Amino acid sequence: MVNYKLLTPGPLTTTMAVKEEMLTDHCTWDDDYKSITQKIRQELLELAHADKDKYTVILMQGSGTFGVESVISSVVSDNDKLLIAANGAYGKRIAQIAGYHKLDYVCHNVDYDKIPDAAELEEIIKEGGFTHLAMVHSETTTGILNDIESVAEVCKRNGVKFIVDAMSSFGGIDIDVQGLGIDYIISSANKCIQGVPGFSFIIAKRESFLKTKGTARSLALDLYDQWETMEKDGKWRFTSPTHTVLAFAKAIEELKEEGGIEARNRRYSKNNRMLIEKMKEMGYEPYISEQYQSPIITTFSCPENDFSFSEMYEYIKERGYAIYPGKLDGMNTFRIGNIGEIYPEDIEKLCGIIKEYSEMKGMI
Repeated sequence: MVNYKLLTPGPLTTTMAVKEEMLTDHCTWDDDYKSITQKIRQELLELAHADKDKYTVILMQGSGTFGVESVISSVVSDNDKLLIAANGAYGKRIAQIAGYHKLDYVCHNVDYDKIPDAAELEEIIKEGGFTHLAMVHSETTTGILNDIESVAEVCKRNGVKFIVDAMSSFGGIDIDVQGLGIDYIISSANKCIQGVPGFSFIIAKRESFLKTKGTARSLALDLYDQWETMEKDGKWRFTSPTHTVLAFAKAIEELKEEGGIEARNRRYSKNNRMLIEKMKEMGYEPYISEQYQSPIITTFSCPENDFSFSEMYEYIKERGYAIYPGKLDGMNTFRIGNIGEIYPEDIEKLCGIIKEYSEMKGMI
């Protein structure tokens, strides 16, 4: 088996210390284990700049999509109307979820290389009588970073509850959740906090959330019921991913040791700037303009000549790195992430490998 680092938007490359935490088995009923859950919940509030009297945290088994579906299906009632702003596959996935649960919703689609315009969304809200608005912050379909700050202001002015999918940004980009007045923000253990897959987490405004009891359309994804059980002493309703929880607790420690979200963002941003600069030198142009490019993942256009992503992928993987295929219909692209335990020396090595491959194939 080839040992390689992940240049992806999660799962991502973790430290050995995080991996080693998973060598210990824990009982889900044990008080020591439940105290770890409670500590994680408090630490997530701190990372979100949120006061415990105004916000709360719910951990939910499963991938990030489980977390998103738990929110959409648990807080939007039959009397509500949901506006979804989508400029990528993950925004559209929110619309899929809304459709499965037969919610009253409208999906406002935007070109994948553009961000949803706050003023335009405000007009739609006023005309349509919407109660909730959902959007993705860092859309990993392309690497675009959406303007949640402006949209949050629109939601405040119009009394609309704001749901943010911050799957690949929370922990890597500082978000003042309470300051922005976000009602629900969702992320995952295996993204910028640099844990491993197994659960998602939701940071919820108490004022909004406490009114949602009985709204859920799913047993396993009932967000209120999960919170009510967890709030007592840290017990999860159903079997929790114990090893993932232990790894996540260690990952939060390491985030603090690095200097917090600000320091991690600097590292990710440095990785990203170096990557784009070196790829441009080889003729690989980023799909997203510098104005909207996130420090999380970058989409690059493939050369126009005979190009095989799978062939390049295997070449790079054999030399120690894994990158991502493109996710744009009708466009030949690929993606490179720079989050996780990745440093400028990794970007340097990767670009050297890509240059070697490109020269060998006559592409540069």
